[in-house]
Amino acid sequence: MSVNWVMLSKTEGFTPLPGEQRLYTSPPRTTLHLQSVNKFPGHEPYSITSSGGCVHLTNRRIVYLPSSPTPQLTSFSAPILNLQDTHVTAPFFGPNVFTAILKPVPGGGIPAQHVALELKMTFKEGGAYDFSTTYERIKERLQQAVEVARDNGYNVRGDGSEQGGGQGGVLPGVNMGNVHLDELPAYEAEGRSVPLPQPIDVRGASGAGHGIPSMPVERDSDLGPEMPQSQRSPDVRSPVQQTFSPPAEPPPGYEEVQSQSVADELERRMRRSQ
Repeated sequence: MSVNWVMLSKTEGFTPLPGEQRLYTSPPRTTLHLQSVNKFPGHEPYSITSSGGCVHLTNRRIVYLPSSPTPQLTSFSAPILNLQDTHVTAPFFGPNVFTAILKPVPGGGIPAQHVALELKMTFKEGGAYDFSTTYERIKERLQQAVEVARDNGYNVRGDGSEQGGGQGGVLPGVNMGNVHLDELPAYEAEGRSVPLPQPIDVRGASGAGHGIPSMPVERDSDLGPEMPQSQRSPDVRSPVQQTFSPPAEPPPGYEEVQSQSVADELERRMRRSQ
């Protein structure tokens, strides 16, 4: 995070860094408020406010350019991975606010005693959720690139934040220009089954009962080719062709059980009548 370190441009607003891509620009009435989080005794609190300006989101940093620059604030920038606890709040009355905790970059114009600052950007003309969604996507891709660099043996800080240089430090082993930032295409499962070829019947062309025999039809399974109906065994029937036939005779011992049940019922009734 740095103050008044952005190289300004009359045509594009600011001069991008090598390999830097601009991905989002807010409406012009976006405010900025930056203040120290911990107010220790003897340390003067740090605070910067801008009532209007544009915030630009790139693949490396956040750049804020006030509409009316002052000697205290002509520009503000912060590396993507130096922002923590980012979220959007939607008040009952008023515009949405993007809030984050920032870690200052050494040499970026912030007093060294302030190790963390609170950033609030109020989007008076909308765009807070668009900004937040784009930021979270870029942050996720950069964190993945940091993890890959750490696995390859590069000495990257545990939080992945950039260090040194007011315009944005360097992440060892991470090429910002090669980080994939586009949305990945949605996954669409392709069906495994394909239309089965129909057997060719050429009996009409070469005479009745003569011609090329039908070949076995390949099925999309591990059961092998399906044999023609004429070559199947007559004893093999499909489950659809098999029908259930009820038995014609009662099971063994059915009459004895039935007689015993009747005798028990008569004895029970006689006991009740007594």
